Amino acid sequence: MADKQAKFLTGNLFRHVSVMSLTASIGLIAIFVVDFVDMIFISMLGKAELAAAVGYAGAILFFTTSFGIGVAIAAGALVAKALGEGDRQMAGRRAATSLIYGVLFAAVFALIVWLNLTPLARLVGASGETLDLAVHYLQIIIPSLPLLLVGMVGGAILRAHGAARQAMMATVAGGVVNAVLDPILIFGLDLELTGAAMASVAARITMAVVAILPILRAKGLAKPTPEQFRVDFRAIAVIAIPAILTQLATPVGQAYVTRSMAEFGEEAVAAMAIIGRLTPVAFGVIFALSGAIGPIIGQNFGAKNFSRVSQAYWDGLIFCLIYVLGMSLILFLARDPIALLFDLDGVAKSLVFLFCGPLALVFFFNGAIFVSNAAFNNLGHPFYSTMVNWGRHTLGTIPFVIAGAAWLGAPGVLIGQGAGGVVFGLVSIWMGWRVSRQGASEQVETKAEPFARQGRLMSLSQFRR
Repeated sequence: MADKQAKFLTGNLFRHVSVMSLTASIGLIAIFVVDFVDMIFISMLGKAELAAAVGYAGAILFFTTSFGIGVAIAAGALVAKALGEGDRQMAGRRAATSLIYGVLFAAVFALIVWLNLTPLARLVGASGETLDLAVHYLQIIIPSLPLLLVGMVGGAILRAHGAARQAMMATVAGGVVNAVLDPILIFGLDLELTGAAMASVAARITMAVVAILPILRAKGLAKPTPEQFRVDFRAIAVIAIPAILTQLATPVGQAYVTRSMAEFGEEAVAAMAIIGRLTPVAFGVIFALSGAIGPIIGQNFGAKNFSRVSQAYWDGLIFCLIYVLGMSLILFLARDPIALLFDLDGVAKSLVFLFCGPLALVFFFNGAIFVSNAAFNNLGHPFYSTMVNWGRHTLGTIPFVIAGAAWLGAPGVLIGQGAGGVVFGLVSIWMGWRVSRQGASEQVETKAEPFARQGRLMSLSQFRR
């Protein structure tokens, strides 16, 4: 599964960032491409309410996925730091307890969401037949959340060991299964939206199995004692709770944007659903960057290589900038074919053209937030991530979207959302610079000690400078 030594303690950091991000992104993009193809298939059915239902459901699925992302962040940070310290036994134990706690709480969380699907779908703006379709779609997918969590946490554990290719294979396998089953279930068996949901569940099962097998084979898990199980809960909670709160900000902000766009009709919501599928396909590398740079920072922090911690942070931002500039140009050149692919016109076409134009460049600031959050989570400041993300998706979303919608209509919703991202992206860069630079002193090591070994909960005062 991994080399005996922590592999990120030596070698060119920009190369590590690039290789980890590009490798991890292949698996992510495989899933995102399948979601994109899902939308193409559903659009081919010629029913606008189906595409809109997927758009509303996507906001709620993002909400549930945020839980898994938070636990995965905790698992990756704890395992990477233990490896950097040379303690492979602790790394295996933390991996095991992260998986066990994650599955248990994911099951409870999934049940709560499943019992409240109708009010949640209404909350994001769904109504009438679209509401019924969205709820039906979600009723099939939501129970598979614990399986998704196994796949996500398993992938984080593999990346913490530097096994990016094996983590990639889990998501690639899930994407292949989804891609094969989609046309069979949607068209072959005429199951339409039900078929798309069933294919997604099969993909989650596949991803969980492929992610966990290499960890079990390489004995990457260590059985904890009851006392260690209790201590690890606190250690995981220190990172996971603020990380989950951080991730929950995104679907909350996106739900508000979706609801605002609903005021302009189902065509506008359908266009947002297309953009929502297109974004991770285009910027999957940037989504992967956060998970890829975390183990690099974490291992060097555990080994007290503070100068490499700071350099890794800046290399992550440089990589993000280069990628966004290149992808923005590709999207601009491809906007006509994209519009033709979905047979777009009117407001839907204008929204997709806007995304494939200047708004694509704004994604650098979203990427900066991802990189900064990875630094915060791995350097003992997980609540900084919470503050930045909630600020971005509340103060950086609601007033900007209200103003944009009032002045420019449906396009103004996207413009306002992008403008708020610029503001908080700059804030995150400033905060990330301070945190990564502070690693050169012993202050950061002192602040991170509670989650490094003792597992004591940090108080808010420990995050003040």
